[in-house]
Order: sequence, then structure tokens, then C-alpha cells
Amino acid sequence: MTFVTAPAWRLITLGVALAVGATALSAPAAVAATPPEGAYWHTRTMSTSTHPWRFGSKARPYSLVQRDITERWSAPDGRAWFGYRELATLPGTAADKKAWQRDGSPSTWSESIDGKTVKLSAHPAKGRVGPRPNEPSQFWFAQQWLTYDEVQRLPSDPGRLKDWLTKAGQVSRENDIPGWLRYTLPELLHDVPAPKEVRAAAYQALLTLPGIRAGGDAKDALGRSGAAVLIDTGQKDSAKIRLIVDTGRMVLLSRDQTVRFDGKILRGKTYEETLVEVGWTNAQPAVPALP
Repeated sequence: MTFVTAPAWRLITLGVALAVGATALSAPAAVAATPPEGAYWHTRTMSTSTHPWRFGSKARPYSLVQRDITERWSAPDGRAWFGYRELATLPGTAADKKAWQRDGSPSTWSESIDGKTVKLSAHPAKGRVGPRPNEPSQFWFAQQWLTYDEVQRLPSDPGRLKDWLTKAGQVSRENDIPGWLRYTLPELLHDVPAPKEVRAAAYQALLTLPGIRAGGDAKDALGRSGAAVLIDTGQKDSAKIRLIVDTGRMVLLSRDQTVRFDGKILRGKTYEETLVEVGWTNAQPAVPALP
């Protein structure tokens, strides 16, 4: 495992200490790795966001909603493949649709009202898929590269996991450790093939952080039930995040972020993500299918 910091930091492995000045950062002790349950750890995510710019005419402007599908397949040996496909871009609200129709119902857009160049289409793109280029065959988590065995040996106790991630953040010189934990802990619920016990520890540790509270039962955009986690980042732009977690499988179902400034939603930073699939699969990497 490599902590990505200044060149002076040495490489470490789980179970070995890293000297940091007069102190030592100890990683978790070795335990038996959980065997993979498929050929790839796979995620399929559908993202929805309102384009930050407006279209049509200044007298009758309208907003467009963009959607895309991203997929990732990670083999236990750390090799990874990524797939991406843009979906149809369409008017957002009923009022936007009326303004779009008055604009001649265009199916492509190359320029915003303010003259900014774009490339948007009302038709889905063909999509693409390919291997991850020019990176180690390992798993990227907490600003470091981990082997499959190292991912399996992450702490399964909420307190120990939070402590270990705090130290990892300090080694990588994170200035905002609470913010680092708010960002990093949810990654364990989908991004890397951590054991269910580690994912459960991440969920429990997340609920102990300042600015985070349980939001009760909720359903995602696909109608799946889970437990909501509400996050107020306390940032100047008033960012609020809602996670929905399947606490049976301990995987993330959705992540929505709303950012306001002076009471207005910042479209460029506000989005909705639905994690359609999270888990092991034997299906080979392929161009993302249409929903």
C-alpha cells in the first residue's frame, strides 16, 4: 500500500508501521482475506444533473437535464475497466419543455444563450468501454493504492476504521479531517470490494461524524428501500448530501447533492446519482446498456 504524499514518505503494507517523524502509523493486523464472489467487483451508476447554462432565447430560456451511465469492473488482481455512455439530454421541467417547443424542439445544442460552446444531444450516445490506462493494478482508496488482500484487511470495527482513516488523512496531509472522513467512508459502500463487515463499520462510523444524522427510511429513484443518511458539510456554499444505504447488503443505493449559494441552487454542483448495481459479477466489461 502506498500513501501518496511527499516523496520522502516510504511505502508501507498493512501490518507494517510507517515512521512519521517521531511517531509510527500502524496499519491493521493481517487477517485471512475474504475470497472474491465473482470475476469483477462491479458498479453501474446513473447520474442526473441540470446543465449549468441555459438555452433557447433570453426572452424564453429553458434548462436542460443531462444523464449518463458509468460502469466499472475491477478484477481481484486490481485490473480495472471503465464504461461510459451519455443518455438523452432533455428539458427539465414542464415550463422548460414548453420553452423548448417554442424554440423549435431542437434535438442538438451547440451553444448556450451566453454563447458558450456545448455538445449536447437528445439522443443517447453509442458509449465506450476500455481498460484503466497507466495506473497500477490495485485499488485506489484513501489516497493510496491497495491490493485486494489489503482491502480485505481494513478494520471492521467502526472506531478502529475511523482512527485508521484519520491517520491515513494525516499522512496524506489532509487539512480537513472531518471532511475527509465524510468523503472517504461512503466510498467503502460501493467503490472497492471491502467485506460486508468493513462496509457495515463504515456506515456506523459515518453516523458518528459531526454534521451527519440518520434520516429514516427512504426510497431511491428506482423505488428501492433503504436508510437515509443526511450530511451537512457546513461549507460556505451550503452543500447538503443525502445517501440512501441498503443496510441489508450494506451497499450504497443513491447519493444526491444539493448546493445553494445566496439561497439559489448551483446547478453545476447539484446532482443525483443512483447506483443501479453494486457487487460481484461474472459478466464481462461491455459498453453500458441503455436503462
